[in-house]
Amino acid sequence: MASTLAYLLLGSNLGDRAAHLAAGRQQLLATAGDLVAESAIYETAAWGVENQPAFLNQVLAFDTYLPAQALLAVCLAAEQQEGRLRLERWGARSLDVDVLLFGTTIMQTPFLTVPHPALPSRRFALLPLAEIAPQLRHPQLGQTIATLLQECPDTLPAWRWLGGVAEPLAPAGS
Repeated sequence: MASTLAYLLLGSNLGDRAAHLAAGRQQLLATAGDLVAESAIYETAAWGVENQPAFLNQVLAFDTYLPAQALLAVCLAAEQQEGRLRLERWGARSLDVDVLLFGTTIMQTPFLTVPHPALPSRRFALLPLAEIAPQLRHPQLGQTIATLLQECPDTLPAWRWLGGVAEPLAPAGS
């Protein structure tokens, strides 16, 4: 069976955010496949429900032999291990792991849609993804991740997170 390059977005805005990301990363290292790239960690304002703490976000790229649905199960298990409770859509969470891209696969099931349908409109996902795969093309849109980031309508602030210190980035669209 051939492997697939999958891009996962990790996010946390509850408790020790960095510790939740690190624990999620460790769980995924043990279960998702071979880590081939990882972005820096970014701190971003909350999206959707904005009156909540800022998120730490990071993208990990895995070379995986798991089918897409099994990879989703691994992601959900990592969330659960970190105490994720699904109480409110776009609400605060200890750990969130989204499958952004699964190779060039385009699929929609009741539980998983890839590419992630909101990827082109979410700067907090595009920033770390563009860091590690700027020339990667979106399987449906045909545009590079770098182009999607430039054209992203999301203007919420984002910073490169440096272990407790946030380094400001250029404003969206500049």
